[in-house]
Order: sequence, then C-alpha cells, then structure tokens
Amino acid sequence: MDINQPLPLLGGLTAAQFMQRHWQKKPLLVRQAVPAMAPPVDRSALFALAEREDVESRLIRQGPTGWTLRHGPLPRRALPPRKQPGWTMLVQGVDLHDDRAHALLQQFRFLPDARLDDLMISYASDTGGVGPHFDSYDVFLLQAHGSRRWSIGRQRDLSLQPGVPLKVLQHFEPEQTFVLEPGDMLYLPPRYAHDGVAVGDDCMTYSIGLRSPAAAGLGADLLARIAEAHAEAQEDGEGGPPVHYRDPRQPAVAAPAAMPAELQRFAREAVQAALRDADAIDRALGESMTEPKANVWFDPGELPGDFAALALDRRTRMLYDDRHIYINGESFRAGGRDAKLMRKLADQRALDARDLRGASDDALALMGDWCEAGWAHVAEI
Repeated sequence: MDINQPLPLLGGLTAAQFMQRHWQKKPLLVRQAVPAMAPPVDRSALFALAEREDVESRLIRQGPTGWTLRHGPLPRRALPPRKQPGWTMLVQGVDLHDDRAHALLQQFRFLPDARLDDLMISYASDTGGVGPHFDSYDVFLLQAHGSRRWSIGRQRDLSLQPGVPLKVLQHFEPEQTFVLEPGDMLYLPPRYAHDGVAVGDDCMTYSIGLRSPAAAGLGADLLARIAEAHAEAQEDGEGGPPVHYRDPRQPAVAAPAAMPAELQRFAREAVQAALRDADAIDRALGESMTEPKANVWFDPGELPGDFAALALDRRTRMLYDDRHIYINGESFRAGGRDAKLMRKLADQRALDARDLRGASDDALALMGDWCEAGWAHVAEI
C-alpha cells in the first residue's frame, strides 16, 4: 500500500497524514469513505453466522427493566421480530468467515497486522444500541446499511452503571452528534466515549477493531511461552544439562515452613536469565500475536503437486521481524532469499509463479506443510 496516496477511505488524507494527525489523538468523520456502500454480508447471511457454534455472537436488548445480554449461538427463533425496537445483535470476527468481509478489512492495512483485530457487525432494530461506552482500543465505525446516530465525547468520568451486564457509562457527556448513512465512517481513538443508536427500520454498522493487549496479560502469556520453549530446548539437549537447585550448606531448621532465602534467589536468577534472552522474548511475542483465536480452526488441505501461485487462508495470521517468520502461533528462523520471499508473502498475503520460482526446496516444503494444514492454498492470482 502506498501510504502517501490520498484515500477516499480517510476522507482524502493519505495514510501517513491520518496516522500523524488523528491516530490515537482525535476523531475523524469521513462522509462516503466507501462510496455506494453495499454490505458484503447481508442480513440473512449475518443471521446464519450468528447461529453457528464457531462464531461469537451476542444479543443485547434494552427494555423497561433495563439491559439484557445473551451469548450465542443465536438461532433465528431466539431473535426478536425485526420491527421490534431496541435490540442489537453483535457478530464478531466476520472476516474469518466471509471473503468479502476479509477483503474489506484489508483496506485498513496501513496499520500493522499485529494491531488489526477483526471486523464485527452490529445489526440493530430502530433505537437499538449497546449504550454509551468506551473502548480501550481504536475503532473505525463504518455504516453499511441504514442509519445510526453517534454521540461522542472525551469522557473523564469513566464510572459504569452498576448491575448491568454491559459496560455502560453512568454519566455520559456527549460533545458532538453525527448521523451516519451507508458509506460514512467514524474513527475514534481509545477511551473516547460513544453511543450509537439505530435510526429507522434496521441498521448495520461494521466495526473495525484494533488489538490493544494489556501489559499484565501479554506479560503472563510471554512468560509462559518462554518457559515452555526453554523446557523444550532442555529436553532436546540444547544449552547443556539443566541446572538444578542445590543447597549443600542448608542447615537443619526449627521452622520448616519458612521459605529458604537461597531458593528464592535461585528462582529470581532463573527468571532473570530467561528474560535476558531478547530473541526468546521476540519469538514469544510473534507467536502470541499470530496465535489463532480459540474458535478458529482450519480445514486440512492437500500437499500441492505444483506451486503455480500461493495465497494465505483468510484466517491465517502471518508476521515477521528481522530474524523470524511467525505464522499461526509458530515461529521459524529465516534468512537470505527465503526470508525475503516469506516477508513478501506476509505483506501481500499471496505469491505468484515468478515469486515461487526463486524459493528454495526448504521453503517450498514448508509452504507445502502450510497447504496441508489449511493455512495457505494454491490459487490463481
């Protein structure tokens, strides 16, 4: 993607200008970001997705007694009549299940793939919504069908309504209000409060959400991955024999439940030694950021007889750094011509016959394994 080319998606701004002026700084309203918008996933297809076990969906209703929340699967009979006001159905990760939704998400790849999360569709009857709230991540709100009125504000009081199954702000203070028609889009930075209400018969809003891992959760995941990799390396005999705790000078104790100070020191040094390995941390991060979500699985493919062209499956996550290739939770060392080829595959999500002619036997074998796993497919480009 040419980051210096003006984009209708960003109201005529280039991607570079948008990132400098608006990203995590201030909202942006774009009229006709997607001109002549036609929803790539229509109402019937969305309802069918909500019925599936492997799709995350939620039904939210606001009535005289307050808010209610039901998690999917959501059979059609579980949904209120379309003409009944005040209800919303959210379907998460639609890009994982529909090629056209996946293609729409690709228009936002001026952002790092490590940050792009998924495309969620909010279907709402008249007056439906999820209440005033804020997100800890950036979000692009693209109106696909019908109209939705958005009220937004820089909220300082982030207290939530008690006893509600949703994170609804207790004292929402809107500063601006817009009505979005099909093709219009609103970008909001993290923690910018917003309240979207459907206007009219029914409405579909496509929400492009960003990944914003919390430090505690990410740190715990990386530590677990580093420990597992370290244990596997020791089992394979790498780095010499394992070091075990020894205490030849341990005296007899009158207080047996007291933690030995030397054992505590040994544990601290073991953790510090693991964290001194920057390469191990980078590998753990790459594996974490490409790990498929729990409800994602791949249909096994076949080992291709010939690589005419290759394309990644829409569910595949692939990243890279200076030393590694990461794909669906796995990491591989890569260098030289093969590394350049794999990086091109990650950036373009496809390789043509000319690209593949330069691949080594090892690279072809690896891509063959990915095809068998369903992570990639031989395709015409």
